[in-house]
Amino acid sequence: MPKLAKPGMVLIDVDGTLVDSVPDLAYCVDEMMKALDMPLRGEAAVRNWVGNGVPRLVERALCNDLDGTPDKALFDKAYPLFLDLYADNTSKRSLLYPGVKEGLEYLQSTDARLGCVTNKASQFTLPLLKDLGIYDVFEIVIASDTLPQKKPHPAPLLHAAEQLGVTPEQSLMIGDSKSDVEASRAAGFKIVCMSYGYNHGVDIREYSPDAVIDSMAELPALFE
Repeated sequence: MPKLAKPGMVLIDVDGTLVDSVPDLAYCVDEMMKALDMPLRGEAAVRNWVGNGVPRLVERALCNDLDGTPDKALFDKAYPLFLDLYADNTSKRSLLYPGVKEGLEYLQSTDARLGCVTNKASQFTLPLLKDLGIYDVFEIVIASDTLPQKKPHPAPLLHAAEQLGVTPEQSLMIGDSKSDVEASRAAGFKIVCMSYGYNHGVDIREYSPDAVIDSMAELPALFE
């Protein structure tokens, strides 16, 4: 395992990194499809579609295709259905991944500032973090609607660094997807990826993050 310098700030992605949110998202997708009299999609398909925000997930579900774009009228009918469903099912089936609690406890024991950067809207992110008991770990939470840009744009990462008074060179992102790697590289952050997350079926190693780990409990072994 490569060794990294201890960071001054660590920003962590939510879906696919801290939280397996697919069971709730898949439930909402299938309930939405039922309401539209369309075929159910199932958890395996949804697992491949998440990671780019709720509107993109709804588009993919309607088309049954990762790259699909549905008819606008259909999307405009479906999207509010999904939002209502997800508001009631943000954390009923979602769980922290094994090792997350240990990893967060370790990071809290260092001097690193801790933040959360996600492409999930704040109306879903904040209740989810609170329900799973980790909201208070983070000094800052940047969701998809905090700024005009979201990952893979570097702005959310740079905004957190500025708010917490840490330089990009001292900063680390922990994520699970291509957009986490691209945002980190563009911001000048180091990037560690989880092997288990949501990356549309592609091995995250193909995007050459600084390190890949199987559990956040492995973080102590990563730093010098």
